[in-house]
Order: sequence, then C-alpha cells, then structure tokens
Amino acid sequence: MRKANYWQDYMILDAGDQEKLEKIGPYTVIRPDPVAIWPKQKPHLWQKVDAAYSRSKQGGGAWTFHTKMKEAWVLPYRQLKFEVSLTNFKHFGLFPEQATNWDWMQETLNQSSRKDIKVLNLFAYTGGATIACAQCENVSEVVHVDAAKGMVDWAKTNVKLNHLDHKTIRYIVDDCVKFVNREVKRGRRYDVVILDPPSYGRGPNNEVWKIEEQLVPLLNLIKQVLSDDPCFVLLNSYTTNLSASVIDNIMRSTLGNNVSVDEIGLPIIDSQLNLPAGVSGIWKP
Repeated sequence: MRKANYWQDYMILDAGDQEKLEKIGPYTVIRPDPVAIWPKQKPHLWQKVDAAYSRSKQGGGAWTFHTKMKEAWVLPYRQLKFEVSLTNFKHFGLFPEQATNWDWMQETLNQSSRKDIKVLNLFAYTGGATIACAQCENVSEVVHVDAAKGMVDWAKTNVKLNHLDHKTIRYIVDDCVKFVNREVKRGRRYDVVILDPPSYGRGPNNEVWKIEEQLVPLLNLIKQVLSDDPCFVLLNSYTTNLSASVIDNIMRSTLGNNVSVDEIGLPIIDSQLNLPAGVSGIWKP
C-alpha cells in the first residue's frame, strides 16, 4: 500500500464499525466508511466530536453538528492549500489519500527534462491533481474536466488560493467521455492524463456513467489523445469490486504493459492499522 504519510493538518484518529474518525484542521468529525468493518480501537476518542454524518435509510444523509464550525476553512498539505467545507453528500472537498499521488506526480514531472507538458485531468473534482501538476514549472497547460459545475468552481477557488492564476488552466464542465471524444476529433494531444472516475455518475445533460461498462472504452479513447512521447497515465478507482489485479489487467489490455498498480490509503494514527482508500494504476510508455 502507498500511504499518504505527510499530512500535518489532517489525520485518521481511528476507524471501525464502518466509520472513520478524522481530524480535519481544527475539527474532529465522524464519517461513514464501508470498508472499515473491523472494531473501533479507541472508543474513548469518539465521545467528543464537532460533527458527525449519518446515512439515511431513505438514501443520502445529514450532518449533526455538536459545536459551531466555520462554513469553510483552509487545509494545507506541504506546498499545497485547499479550501474545505462539509458538504451535504458527506465529502469535504478533498480525498486526502490522493496526496500520495500528488507527491508522485510532482516528483515525476519535476524530474522530467521535458518542456511544455500538457495535462488532461478527468473527473477532476476540486482540483487536487490540477494544482499539483500546475505547480510544476515544465507544465504549460492543465485541462480540468468535471461534470459538476459546483466542483469546477471550487477548483477555481483552490487555484487562486495556490496563486496559480498565471498558469494556463482550462476549466471544462462536461461529460468526460464526450469531451475526450471531441478532443480525439480535434486532434488535441496530451502528455499526461489523470482520471479518477466514480463507480456511477451523471453528466451535465444526464449522461450515465457506469465504470464497469465505460472504463475500457474511455481508456481506448485516452490512448488516442496521448502525445507521441507521453509521460504517464494515472487511473484511480474507489470501486470496491475493481481490485488491483482488475485495474492492472484493464490498463495493460488498453494502454500497454508498463503498468504498476498499488492500493492506496491512510495511516491510522498511533496504530498498526491503515485505512484502504482505493487502487491507483500508473502506465508509462
């Protein structure tokens, strides 16, 4: 497992019984986590929290607040900064385990002798990977694509927070498959492609995304927008039935054999346990 070990202002305090106890900046919160099916290790820590998210039997869920919290605050990670806020769909605008991918991308791009690197970030959410890539001097353009306008607007806020307004970042609110199809027809090419698709989702015009049915066709499209000398393709998946071996097979059969796949996750503080948080596959030419 590749773990996001360098957080200072975020940590998993404990996890178990399908929940996780997190410290997000100044606040401690409880959120559901279906993979944490082991018993809680530190029950005393769960007694005093600022907020807890509970799922509803009718679907969705809601926050219960035990203290007065800011509507939004800044969460730093190394040289990156993010605006975070508790949303009504349990997220807070960040997937902290992705920090291990941000570190890898920056290290890889900074060590490259390439210039004028163009990056395509699909299912780009609030822009963690966009910002990590845009901070690299040899990245000349990042195209940030997400179907949710609210998430794209949040990404713009994060870009400003990181003083990256001078970089060329194109923000696209669109269905990712349709966008890549158009890029193929336009003949646009990218040196880096990053994608973090959900298991299921809908585009801005009610397009349906199902990862089991559409991931392979999308990777075949992505192969067509890669430059003649690409740097890498990074695929992240949270879908529990897509194991590391499945991701490995999918990437090898569509992109080629130079693939490395790892589980990613977060350490649980003062514990020998780690919280799994998906699988990341990296293809290099």
